[in-house]
Amino acid sequence: MGLVVPLGGRYHETMLNTIIHGEPTDRPPLIIAHGLYGSARNWGVIARRLSDERQVVAVDMRNHAYSMWNSHHDYPHLAQDLAEVIESIGGKADVIGHSMGGKAAMTLALQHGALVNKLVVADIAPVSYGHSQIQYIKAMRAVDMSRLERRSDVEAQLAELGVEKALQSFFTQSLDVSGKRWRLNLDVLADQMPNIMGFPEIDTSWSGPVLFLSGADSDYVMPEHRETIRALFPNARFAKIPGAGHWLHAEKPREFEAAVRTFLNA
Repeated sequence: MGLVVPLGGRYHETMLNTIIHGEPTDRPPLIIAHGLYGSARNWGVIARRLSDERQVVAVDMRNHAYSMWNSHHDYPHLAQDLAEVIESIGGKADVIGHSMGGKAAMTLALQHGALVNKLVVADIAPVSYGHSQIQYIKAMRAVDMSRLERRSDVEAQLAELGVEKALQSFFTQSLDVSGKRWRLNLDVLADQMPNIMGFPEIDTSWSGPVLFLSGADSDYVMPEHRETIRALFPNARFAKIPGAGHWLHAEKPREFEAAVRTFLNA
């Protein structure tokens, strides 16, 4: 695990918390950056399986899980966090980023390109989205923590608040049961939601190999996004996983793993 010390419900400013799978090999290490409300733990199965060929480092993004809490939550800051992790493990890595983590990974490649070997962007485009995820923050804030004895207590409350079953389980992975609190900086994530839904204007491109891997049932990466993608990433390739939506790595983990492995080893 990384160097994070809880302090009064917050975390010290330090490098991102990490979960490391496997040992270094002659192949570049792989960094995994999760999406909004996620954590490194969400990627445990895929990270362990991919670590048979290379070291895999899954990170907790800032304001999530065991990483530092900070009032800045925009993509240049998230990219800098990832850059520090890569610099600490040798200075160059392959990177997978899903959703928010995908935007952070794209910004990393555009602003710190020498640190990235290959990039996999999972079901997100470098564009601003009109929808918001604020409704889930409202639901998590509405949970009565005094009634919390086990995760299922919060899942039941989230169900009453209209949160679908799959997301109930996902959100409660970021629950500190003994501390009766969320391991998510909900106040900052709510305040910074426009930055999270947006994408910074960056007047450069990255010519390294990029795979935009999407769920065939998702509408996050559309044909009209390809012109913008190719302007920033001229060597972009595109692939879809049949039967998968936005949470493609959770819905079709074996197919996701196979696509990533084939791309990284090409």
